[in-house]
Amino acid sequence: MKKPRLKICLAAGLLMAALASVQAVKYKGANMPAWKPADILNSIENCDHQAGFLVSIMDDGGNVISKASRGVAAGDEIIQPDGKHYRVTKVGGNYARAVLVGTDQQYLAYCDYFSRMAVPVTAVVRDGRNLVGIYHTHSDESYVPSDGSEAIPFKGGIYGVGQSLVSRLKSQNVNVAYDRTPHDPHDNNAYYRSRRTATRLLKNNPVAMLDVHRDGIPDAGYYRRNISNTPVAQLRLVVGRQNPNMKANLDFARKMMAYANKTHPNIVKEIFMANGSYNQDLMPTALLIEAGTHLNSKKEAENGVALFADAIPTVLGMTGAPGGAAGTAGRAGGAWKALAWILGITILGGGAFLLISSGGLKQAGRRLSTFVGREFTGFLGPVGGLKKRLTVRQKKVLEEMESRYDPDENGIDSENRKKIR
Repeated sequence: MKKPRLKICLAAGLLMAALASVQAVKYKGANMPAWKPADILNSIENCDHQAGFLVSIMDDGGNVISKASRGVAAGDEIIQPDGKHYRVTKVGGNYARAVLVGTDQQYLAYCDYFSRMAVPVTAVVRDGRNLVGIYHTHSDESYVPSDGSEAIPFKGGIYGVGQSLVSRLKSQNVNVAYDRTPHDPHDNNAYYRSRRTATRLLKNNPVAMLDVHRDGIPDAGYYRRNISNTPVAQLRLVVGRQNPNMKANLDFARKMMAYANKTHPNIVKEIFMANGSYNQDLMPTALLIEAGTHLNSKKEAENGVALFADAIPTVLGMTGAPGGAAGTAGRAGGAWKALAWILGITILGGGAFLLISSGGLKQAGRRLSTFVGREFTGFLGPVGGLKKRLTVRQKKVLEEMESRYDPDENGIDSENRKKIR
């Protein structure tokens, strides 16, 4: 009995080793996160956006503040459009409890800034730097009312949503690198497979990368709105908590929600900081976007991402300054003001040093006259040649400066020469 058991154990070990080897070879050079054999066992059970899966997140009063089709974990956070900031403290089954930790001051600061900013009138200048990378980790995600199913392997309705985002950006002169590589099946390892795509997009030096999804909660009304006279599915911005760029990704998400909601009120439903990485460690301006849920129509999702796209060029700095040229002038004025302060401090500091080191106002004046005379002469040439090019009045000033300087009368200069000798 021992030999068969030993053979079974050896076979299982070899299988795990083979799977790990295939995974390592497949993603070699793609900066992959550590892969664990246990991922095989939980890759489907805990995957994001499984249609029909729902976790309701409630506050202390029992009010539902958010819904998610993902594994919610303690420590996840939510920022709502009014600035309320919640943190999940407890999860049990299909419910989670979140506490209000206050208002997100950084987000409110961006809202205040954008509310004072005039809509840029300068068109986007298309160049190699203005490029946004777009891809889909869950390439099977679809919309039941339009596509007939919540999932179509390798060619999901999500591609139509991605194309709507691409078309809107291109209409604003933004360059787009749209990678339509499928990453099926729909499991947690899809993020390992899409990482290769994201890494490939990085070679184009994008200013941002967007991974476009749809949610899976069984509630179309949760996202359905009429915004800017258009029927849309709202968007949720997801930031992974388990990556070194988390703070930068979150800052980008704050800016996007603040300006997108200023441009088209309530187009972004919330920012969700989830327990994951989502390949956002690859760059500080990477976001996961959820465009509606599987029960919304694809057209609603397409309209939603199109309105969201209107905010992207401004937030990424592709347009003119706030208020057009006035914004640029304001920044230039600020730079000149800073320069004036620096020059003023330098002059005052230099004058104080000269006064102290010279021993008195009279001696300081002599030193300054001597320095100006020497530097002025050195800059324009020998004194003889200089006098030929000066006016009568300028000659008198120069002769007066020369007559004032007598090293023997300057006790400090004489003392300094003695020390040097």
